[in-house]
Order: sequence, then structure tokens, then C-alpha cells
Amino acid sequence: MKANQIYVSLPVKDIEQTKTFWTNIGFSVNEKITDEKAVCIVMSDNIFVMFITEDYFQTFSERPVPNGDTTQVLVSLAMNSREEVDRIVDAAVENGAYQHEEPQDYGWMYQNSFWDINGHGWNITFADPSQMPE
Repeated sequence: MKANQIYVSLPVKDIEQTKTFWTNIGFSVNEKITDEKAVCIVMSDNIFVMFITEDYFQTFSERPVPNGDTTQVLVSLAMNSREEVDRIVDAAVENGAYQHEEPQDYGWMYQNSFWDINGHGWNITFADPSQMPE
């Protein structure tokens, strides 16, 4: 069995601010499933993030919405190059995010990370499996 798409849902305070942040760093919006309660950010042909207002998010779960100082999930995105990794993190920081840690270079894998404007953690990576140590 294999899934053919992934939709990650994350709570946010402000849909328009979130939409602006993600489009400013280079991602597009699926307008067909975006409204005042949710914005669908297209990460790739098969990866989508639904940023949902906290109030509306609460209708999907009886658990409390994290208050911004807790980590429920870290999302990792694999990119095609080290340059793309840094370009995304740099753009995120320029648009209000903050860098989580210094970039990590393992030779065969490179990662950089940030906390977005809503407090969600993002690890942006590039890996060359042919260079992975045995």
C-alpha cells in the first residue's frame, strides 16, 4: 500500500499573514480549497499543507491547539540541492521566521531549519544517497 498524496494540517492565528509568508518564500496556493478559515499551500505535486485557523482547527479534534511554546510536529521537506535548502530558509527568515539552528552538513546530507511565523518547525534538507556512508 502507498499513499499518493499527503495533506498536513496545522493551526494558525492569521490566514492572510500565513498565505503571504509562504507565497513570499516561493510556494503557491491551491485557491480551490482556500478560504477565510484555511489556506492550502502547495509544497509539491503530492505534498500540501493546510494552515487552518485555530477556531476551525478545533472542530477537527477535541485536543487543545498548541499555544506556540510546544512542539507537536516537525515537518521535513527534501529539496533538490543545498542551494535550494538555504534559499528557502533565508527567504523564510527574511519574511518573519527565525532560524532554528545553524545548518548541519553531514557530507551526504545537508539540512537547515526554521520556525515559521506561527511557531511550526521546518527542517529543509538535501541528501545524496550515493554519498551515504555504509
